[in-house]
This record gives sequence, structure tokens and C-alpha cells, in this order.
Amino acid sequence: MHHQAEDSGPGGYAAARLRLLNEKARSGPPRRSALAGLTDEWLAGLFAAGAPAARGVSLVAVGGYGRAELSPRSDLDLLLLHDGSDPGAVSKLADRLWYPVWDLGLALDHSVRTPAEAGRTAGEDLKVQLGLLDARHVAGDLGLTTALRTTVLADWRNQAPKRLPALRELCEERAARQGELQYLLEPDLKEARGGLRDATALRAVAASWLADAPREGLAEARSRLLDVRDALHLTTGRATDRLALQEQDQVAAELGLLDADALLRQVYEAARVIAYAGDVTWREVGRVLRSRSVRPRLRKLARERSDFLRRAVVGDGRALGGGPAPERSPLAEGVVEQDGEVVLARAARPDRDPVLPLRAAAAAAQAGLPLNLHAVRRMAAGARALPSPWPAEARQQLLTLLGSGRPTVDVWEALEAEGLISLLLPDWDRVRCRPQRNAVHLWTVDRHLIETAVRASAFTRRVSRPDLLLIAALLHDIGKGWPGDHSVAGEVIARDVAARIGFDADDVTVIATLVRHHLLLVETATRRDLDDPATVRSVAEAVGSPGTLELLHALTEADALATGPAAWSSWRAALVADLVKRVAAVLAGRAPSDPEEAAPTAQHERLALEAVATGAPVLSLRAQTEPPAEPSGDPEPLGVELLIAVPDQAGVLPAVAGVLAMHRLTVRTAELRSLDLPDGVDGSVLLLDWRVAAEYGSLPQAARLRADLVRALDGSLDIAGRLAERDAAYPRRRGVAAPPPRVTVAPAASRHATVIEVRAQDAPGLLFRIGRALEDTAVRVRSAHVSTLGANAVDVFYVTQEQGVPLPGEEAVAVAGKLEEALRV
Repeated sequence: MHHQAEDSGPGGYAAARLRLLNEKARSGPPRRSALAGLTDEWLAGLFAAGAPAARGVSLVAVGGYGRAELSPRSDLDLLLLHDGSDPGAVSKLADRLWYPVWDLGLALDHSVRTPAEAGRTAGEDLKVQLGLLDARHVAGDLGLTTALRTTVLADWRNQAPKRLPALRELCEERAARQGELQYLLEPDLKEARGGLRDATALRAVAASWLADAPREGLAEARSRLLDVRDALHLTTGRATDRLALQEQDQVAAELGLLDADALLRQVYEAARVIAYAGDVTWREVGRVLRSRSVRPRLRKLARERSDFLRRAVVGDGRALGGGPAPERSPLAEGVVEQDGEVVLARAARPDRDPVLPLRAAAAAAQAGLPLNLHAVRRMAAGARALPSPWPAEARQQLLTLLGSGRPTVDVWEALEAEGLISLLLPDWDRVRCRPQRNAVHLWTVDRHLIETAVRASAFTRRVSRPDLLLIAALLHDIGKGWPGDHSVAGEVIARDVAARIGFDADDVTVIATLVRHHLLLVETATRRDLDDPATVRSVAEAVGSPGTLELLHALTEADALATGPAAWSSWRAALVADLVKRVAAVLAGRAPSDPEEAAPTAQHERLALEAVATGAPVLSLRAQTEPPAEPSGDPEPLGVELLIAVPDQAGVLPAVAGVLAMHRLTVRTAELRSLDLPDGVDGSVLLLDWRVAAEYGSLPQAARLRADLVRALDGSLDIAGRLAERDAAYPRRRGVAAPPPRVTVAPAASRHATVIEVRAQDAPGLLFRIGRALEDTAVRVRSAHVSTLGANAVDVFYVTQEQGVPLPGEEAVAVAGKLEEALRV
């Protein structure tokens, strides 16, 4: 027996270990498994030499060694398990095992316990319990090891409702300390969020039988991180998990990768898979634990309430599947909320509805809710590429998603995890998980672009075209995946993407200009003499227009804030603001023309004359589905064209807006203006040319709209009360914390009227509230120009005094203040 121990002694094992680690042909999982097997053999020999009888005592591998995943410098996690019958013999055996390991310079995490002691320690220390979940028999009494494994797993499953929240807390604390593996330039492969410890935690959740992680890609991601750790151990000769900058080229070479950037991209891809799996899994754990905590009586009440609401929402009194259906609240066409997640409606057809992924994503982000994993996978399985150019609804939904603030990040990641972003925006693949080797940057290129959109969403009240700001934010660094100056490459890509998304030629040019010059303001302001006229003139020439300058100013700040704390400061902000002011002065010579001068068409005149003849409103509701004939033509109308002619009177704007809100029609664009009638016709007519779309379901009949409008104008329809009742029955979710509304007076924008601009979060009834507030200030609305850009309403109202003249300056400011106050309530 002694001879056998010598054969399996430190020298023989060390030589075999060295040969294995130097074998270039064997790496990855096969090498880790072979190293574990070699170590098992050696330790089993030592055990046999020290405990020939091998009764009542066994050697157990736990943790990473228990999973047979030994990296070159991994710790050996060992438990010497015994039945307590001969403590002295066990102590001697422990010495025969531990000292040879130490002699080789291997790190050892060891313990000697009875099954009862092991169970007690596991109950007190979560980390010990996690290690025991991977317990594997190495030598000795197999029955003892098997009984321990059975007990540990049973205890873990029984205690899961208490232990899993503690495990989640451990993961969150570690993430707060170590950061996110998928963004760090010198990441800890084990401890950072999305690293190896999180992968182990997901195995523990699966072992609890309470919930399971999404398995697709998870094993491969874990294996990839282990491969990188193996290479790190071999190149450094140390037991380290931190991928330091100076080691990255060597580690990349060891793995046969092109360079350190290719290495980091692989690490980030793997970390993203594990982190996303963690998000989904912990959400499911929370859902299961919440459902278990409901007492039977409350569960019965919840079922009864669910039945009632489902009948109201779905219109079907039957319980599908033989039992009460979970509560489902509609969010958008084909999209509902269920159990705190966004899922697909039963009638949704991803294979026939290419806009569905964007619609679901926008609804989730607006509601501040996660997208259900199975819903995303179902959409990915049936997804078809959108036509080029995109339909208007797809563009609107993308803008709503990008403008939703912080919830955008998680929703975007859910789409990306299943390949939907690459389908929608193929150019995205070049920047996906691309590292930025700049200490100022906190994020990878792709996450920086989303972060910039999140920051830009807070500035949508500062610009006239928030839609162009959000798209430019998403695309401003898209050129970083290509060789050369990323701004130059990005301009070409942005022009192509913007046209494919469906922007017209003028808007495409603005987006391309913003991407090409997204660094212009901050670089000029911090590196050039602003008192030199040539400096300001060159910026003005590059920017071209006041509107583009306004957008570039907002994009500059959003980009800097999304880069990191070192990229923006009050000093930089002041320099940029000074430059913008000077450039605006140069560009001021090109003032925009009044948007009020459009000539009426023959149809407008026909409706106006009918309204005068009948003394009542006249409606025309017509579907508009034709795309523009030329790429440079006007963008297609959104939804359905609604034309209304109504005899001039007070309260038209709130009446029309309120009736549309009652019928769940979303106002996309709206024009309201006085119409000059032909000579010889007495009276004055207001013409409303609007584009509307149903929130979900089909459009109401024009006759119903007209009848309700007549009642709204004569005061017999209480619109405010009806809308309040509906809001009370279906309260809006407290999802996105939108920026507060902003109401401003545009200086010298029109010679004929005072121009008031309203920028606010789009919501049902918003235009009704604006119209009513303007009526309360006793001004006359000469014309209105309303547009909904994603989740943002940008509304411009030309108002006058009763005599038809612009408001005095102080009165205009007061009206704007009252309107903003009314919208904040």
C-alpha cells in the first residue's frame, strides 16, 4: 500500500500535470476534465494509503473541483467526510491528504466534518451550501457521500424560498462591488456581474426546482469564460481571475484570437448571456415566491377579480384551459401585460406582423415592465425583416422605445439576446460588444449608443425634432465598427439606416449631419478660440441651420453624459453653450417661414361650404396607406386622415381632441386653421386636418364621431368626466418617469400671432387638456401644428387676442406659464 502511495505521490502527479498543461492539442473542457481526473486519481491514491479500510470516511470534491472544472491554478476544494466513530484516525488521514497538496504549492480549501456538521454549516453559511450542491465522490465510503448529497439537495429544495432571496442579495452586492463584466476593461472573470459566480448561482437556482435559467447559450458562455481563465492562468502562472490590460494580448494569443479586442468581445458576449439569464431567472424566482406567499383566501379573491377583469378586457366569459385565466391588460395591438411582464396577446401573429417586436418593446419600455422571455423568443422565431423603407408605425415604435428613458436599456437587451436587433438593424452587429479602450468611456460601443439615447430622452423638450435627436443618438458612433474616422464612416451608415427606417430626404440629411459632426461642438469649444470669427463661421457652415444646431447641442450633451463623469462638466457645458449662442447668431439670418400659409384644396372648400350651410361640423375619415412615390417625397401619413370643417366658435380644439381621446384614437399630426371662404359666402370656418390611429382595435364610424362632436360642442357631452372615469377604471402604469412638460413662447416666430410651443409626454387626452387650458386663458387659437414623435408630443399653437393681434410680451409669458402649470397637474 505504501508503494502505491509513492507511485501516486507529489512528484509523479506534478510531472503528469505539467505534461497535460503543456499539451497544445488539448484545451478547454477536455483539459479541465482531464486535470480533474488526474487529480482524482492522485488524491484517491493518497486516501487509500492513509485509510485502507475506507469505512465511515470519504473524500469529497466540492465547488469548481466538484464540477470537474479545474483551471491550471484553481483551488482544490475538499471535504473529508466521516461518521465520527474514530476522530483520531480521521485527523491523521487529513494530514496524509493536505500536506502533499501544500507541498506542490497548490491552493487548498479544506474541511473535516461529519454529515451532521456539514449540514449545520451549510444551513449557516450560504457559500458552503452552494459548494456542497456540486459535491462529487473522490474516494472512500461512497454511501456516506451519496447520503450527504441527497440530504444537501433535499435541504436546499426545502429551504429555497428563504435561501434564494439571500442568494440574490449576495449576487447584487457582488455586482455593486465588482461592476458589470460585459463593460469592464479589466474585468474579474469570476466576481463581476455576468461572471462565473453568477453562472454557479444559476445552477443553484435550477437545483432548487423553483425556477430554471434560460439554457440556450448558457453552457457555452460559461465554458468560454473558463477557457479565458485557463489561458490567463497559463500565461501569468498565477491563480488570478482579473483580466488585466497587460495580460490581454498574451491571453488572446494563447486562445488563438486576433488581438485583445477580439478577446474582450468574446468575454463580453459570454457575460451578456449569463447576465441576461440571471435577470430572467431572478424575475421568475420572484414571481414564483410571490405566488406562493398568497394565502388561499386571497388567492381565491384574486381569481375572482381576474375572471371579472378578463371578461371586461377580453370580452369572453369563459375560463380558457379549464381554469381562471391570469389577468391580462391590453397595452398595444397584439401586446398585453400579464403578471408584471409584457407578453403577446393570444391572437398575435409574429409571422404576419413584422412590426410586433418593436410595438411590444415600445409598450414594455413605456410601461416600465420587462419583456417576457418566451414572448421575445416567439417573436424571434417568427420574425421577418421589415420592408425598406419601414412602415410609419415601425418608425414610431422605435422612437417610442428610444424615448422611454432608463427602461429602454433592459428592453433593448431582451431583444438583442434573441437576435431581433440584428434583424432590425443589421449594422448593429459591427458595434455589438465592441470594447472602447479609453478610460473616459464606461460602456461598450453598443451600450454607449443606447445610453446616449436614454440621456437624449431627457432632452426631448429642448428640441423641435426629438425624433431626429433620438435616432442620431442611436447612430452617432455606429462608425466605430469600421476602419478610419468613425464620424466619416458613421455618416454614410447613418444616411443608409435613416432612409431605411423611413425618414424623408431632408431628415436623412439632418441625421447624417448630426452623426458626421457629433464631436464638432465640444471639440471646437474646448480646443479653438471662440473669439476668432473664422471658428464660429466654420461651425455655422458645417451645421447649416438653426434646427440642426439645436439638435447638435442636445446630442453633444447626451453623448458626453453617456460616456462617463469625466466627459462632461459645468465648464465644458458653458463653453459649448457659448459657442452655440455665437453660431446661432450667424445662422439667424435664415429665419423659417410661417407655417400658416398653405392654400386650401377643393375638398377643404367643399367641406367648409357644407359646414356653413348646415351650421354643424362635417367630417371626412379616409384611410391613408400609400407610401410616397419617390424616396425624396413626403413621408407617408400616419394612420387615417380625418378632415373636419366646423363653423368658427369657441372650444373647437378641446371638443375635437376630447372626442378622439374618448374613442381611443391617437393623434399623430394635427393642423387647425381658419379658412377664407369664397366671396359672397358669409361666416367663418375652422378646418382641422388630422392624422389619427386606433390605440388598438378598429376605427369608429365617422357618424359616431360626428354625433359625439356635436354634443361636445353644445355642452351636452361631459368629456372630462368620461375620460376621468376611464382613467380611474384603468389607471396608467407608473412606468417611465418622463421629463416634465415644457411650454415656451417662440420669440419673433410670426408677425401675425404669438407662437406657443408645448413639449410633453404623449398620453391619451393630452391635446384635450391643452385645448381646454388655452380656452381658459381666453386666447384665440388661430392655428395649431401638432405632431407626435415617438413618445413625445411637440405642439405649436398660433394664438392671438380676441381682436386678432399678437399677445403683449408679458401676457404671452403668463399664458405659457398657466398652460405649463395645467399640464403638470
